[in-house]
Amino acid sequence: MRQTSVIIFFTVVIIFSVLVKKSISQVTDIDGNEYKTVKIGNQEWMAENLNVEHYRNGDVIPQVQDAKEWSILTTGAWCYYENNSENGKTYGKLYNWYAVNDSRGLAPEGWHIPTDAEWTQLVDFLGGREVAGSNLKATTLWNKPNKGATNNSGFTAFPGGVRNSTGDFVVIGENGAFWSSTEGKTDHAWYRDLSFDYTGSNRTTNNKKDGFSVRCVMD
Repeated sequence: MRQTSVIIFFTVVIIFSVLVKKSISQVTDIDGNEYKTVKIGNQEWMAENLNVEHYRNGDVIPQVQDAKEWSILTTGAWCYYENNSENGKTYGKLYNWYAVNDSRGLAPEGWHIPTDAEWTQLVDFLGGREVAGSNLKATTLWNKPNKGATNNSGFTAFPGGVRNSTGDFVVIGENGAFWSSTEGKTDHAWYRDLSFDYTGSNRTTNNKKDGFSVRCVMD
């Protein structure tokens, strides 16, 4: 059984080395921010979190710092974790789902916010829900034990934390939450969650007012 497990492990490593091309190009958003990208299977993803302050048409996305104001929003907004711009240098911005869903476009030209189905395609390619987190998570910045993290995919997911629907900041270092563009129910939308103590990738819905990280995928 041990020998079989070793064979499977090295087979997966070989597959990744053939099908994953790390940092194959860059994409630039409307503000001039440049992002490394990575091709994983048939998809090309940003390998960094979105950090843009304007929609694709040039309109400003409001920065909202006040917790009470954040908690009542039904329009697009962003913030830095704990309203500290230093966090943005590493983790990018946190966006509510209203910004994700805005028709003016949050992603750079030629890119879009991934649907729930596109996230599933990525997770399935990386071994499925129970193990994909290991291949997505960066090997630095996460709290210990950063269980199973290898970043074999080159996706380099960081634990940027969350701003919840009440405006509170939580779980930096422990969790990375990433929006999809797919609505769940009236006040919820689908997202993916990675954790420092779990090898998998959780798929669930949460309040559209929450502030999560955003990755984009090529059209």
